[in-house]
Amino acid sequence: MIRKSWSKALMSQGMSLISDPRVVKIMQDERVLRAITQVLTMPGKVQDFTQGNVEKIARAMALATETEVKDLRRTVRRLEEEVSRLQRESEKKP
Repeated sequence: MIRKSWSKALMSQGMSLISDPRVVKIMQDERVLRAITQVLTMPGKVQDFTQGNVEKIARAMALATETEVKDLRRTVRRLEEEVSRLQRESEKKP
């Protein structure tokens, strides 16, 4: 209940701020738009940077990465299915 009222109040303040002519003028400045764009893309850049470094460290330490483990699991599953299929075929033959 408190969360909803807080959220409504925040939304109301944001809407009134957006309609303020001073804010509209600032938002038309190319530098401000560029800064906002950079702020909004920052989480993705940080995640990509972190993921890349984790993979480099894993390779340096001769550890398997999450992607490699997923690929190996997929391969093992396919091989198990193939073995099962071959066993069924061999049981059917006299």
